[in-house]
Amino acid sequence: MTHRTEDLRAFLPTSRAELALRGWDEIDVLVVSGDAYVDHPAFGPVLVARFLEGRGYRVGFIAQPRWDSLDDVSRLGRPRLFVGVSAGNLDSMLNKLTAQKKVRSDDQYSPGGRTGMRPNRASIVYGNLCRAAFPGLPIVLGGIEASLRRIAHYDFWQDAVRRSVLLDAKADVLVFGMGELAAGEIADRLARGASLADLRDIRGTAHPLEAPRAWAPYLEQATESPRRDGVVVLPSYEAVRDSPTEFARMTRLFQAETNPENARPLLQVHGEQAVFYLPPARPLAEAEMDELYALPFVRRPHPSYGDQRIAAFESVRRSIAATRGCFGGCTFCSIAAHEGRRVQSRSAESVLREVRTLRQAEGFDGTVTDVGGPTANMYSLRCREPAVEAACRRPSCLFPTICRHLDTDQRRFAGLLRLVRSEPGIQHVYVASGIRCDLAERCPELIREIAAHHTGGQLSVAPEHIDPTVLRLMRKPDAASFERFARAFAAASAAAGKEQYLVPYLIVGHPGSTVQDTIALALYLKKRGLRPRQVQEFIPTPMAVATAMYHTGLDPFSGGAIPVVRDPREKRALKALLFYYDPQHHPLAREALRRAQRTDLIGAGVDCLVPMGDQRASPGGRPSPSRGRGRPRGPARVLRSRNR
Repeated sequence: MTHRTEDLRAFLPTSRAELALRGWDEIDVLVVSGDAYVDHPAFGPVLVARFLEGRGYRVGFIAQPRWDSLDDVSRLGRPRLFVGVSAGNLDSMLNKLTAQKKVRSDDQYSPGGRTGMRPNRASIVYGNLCRAAFPGLPIVLGGIEASLRRIAHYDFWQDAVRRSVLLDAKADVLVFGMGELAAGEIADRLARGASLADLRDIRGTAHPLEAPRAWAPYLEQATESPRRDGVVVLPSYEAVRDSPTEFARMTRLFQAETNPENARPLLQVHGEQAVFYLPPARPLAEAEMDELYALPFVRRPHPSYGDQRIAAFESVRRSIAATRGCFGGCTFCSIAAHEGRRVQSRSAESVLREVRTLRQAEGFDGTVTDVGGPTANMYSLRCREPAVEAACRRPSCLFPTICRHLDTDQRRFAGLLRLVRSEPGIQHVYVASGIRCDLAERCPELIREIAAHHTGGQLSVAPEHIDPTVLRLMRKPDAASFERFARAFAAASAAAGKEQYLVPYLIVGHPGSTVQDTIALALYLKKRGLRPRQVQEFIPTPMAVATAMYHTGLDPFSGGAIPVVRDPREKRALKALLFYYDPQHHPLAREALRRAQRTDLIGAGVDCLVPMGDQRASPGGRPSPSRGRGRPRGPARVLRSRNR
């Protein structure tokens, strides 16, 4: 397939021929990614590569290289400074396997959805591949897989505690977090002739220590007191591998060191090696965020993919990231461990510039599918008291209550949405990335704005559950918060003359959850006429607090024992309970009810969840009209819950 020269020159070079188009005979930095090459800021490795290019470095990009040969990773030649390695936008095991440990049918980050385009534990495989291809060259590991596996961690798919990925990948430096500042500093120092030893004080990085004498000085600075400076020594890999209580202690210690204002260095010994972690990189200021998103992204896949669809790109091609980071602190989520616990936002003008660029894109139909981030209505919110923010070690600004120091004025986000929809050529602007209910209910103006103008019939919210114990372990607000928001949204939708639905995220099998509270959730949904279309089975992803709960059966903060559902069939049965209206799920739901000794909920009564006998689904897997597919009741009808 041939490509126009001007098209290829707009992309980062991926071949010797593309190097020649730029008149280059070598590159400074090579970036290797487990994702297809989509030149868009939503793809993390590309974002860092463009950032380095913006600092004047010649950057080459190799996407999804073969791992049975050195030919792919070496086709651009040996870079002058270093190789950056990333598994891509997702952990490679999460990308491949479901909560039931079944192989996914497609890969949304590969052309045509093809599977098998990246290896298992891609960071390790690529790191070792690049070490073999470029002996003596610094190997820098980054991306979300590296971030979330930087300390000893529980691997759900192997059902084992693994070492820091830095050691197994045989890399020289691990960059955790979003990575731009650390990657830029590494490049700058190496360009000035620095050695690897000169890279050991860069925030947002970790490096290996090869002998006990190398880490002995840090032990003299050890502290666990939040009031003392020093190095926090985490329990060793061997200790957390062998002891659930030590794994829980490691989790508690790590979680206290996430605020870049007061986080201290960490040390974790792994046998005859150790890993030293600098504090997290500082958050980007608004001007830096604006500069980052103004880089010359082509905003489409590399021409070599032809007409092959890349689903991950299709989902973001008409969306705009206005923020990064999250201060919610949900225990099942790892966003803060990677993007940071402080929300970083772009200016309204930066967002509008991207809207104008998007408007010029081929095929743009006037619809912006999302303006948001991890949580859309956290845009521009942060602590009102700098001194308090600098000292704070709370894992969440929202739980158990919303911090009194938090700025919760979401009118700035409402104003941003008004500006975007007022741009010429913009027909629709949606908020698809989710709304935090307990925040939103503090801003009726935002609820009215979203209901009237920015909901495409459905709005994502995340109640997750209704049981107080489960919600506490999740660090989520009580069900009353969701209900208040639902009523406010329904009223605002009615005032706007619109019939609109809430799309709740629901999780089954979260640590602390049992069949009894899942039954209560199913009854709650049925009573309100709410019918979820998808439900998330809890997946223990590396470094999440809830993953520590799953692995150890302990609450890392209280030390108390908590129930954990591990059997895959039992998890499917819990999920089936929430599909109480769908005959396809009735056999498993009946099984769960009998096991819970709740046969009173099996039958034809109005208070029952499922019928006695086997019911066959009508075509398409939906209940037949004769079995009550009537209009659901409630303040806002729920159609489905998006699987995250």
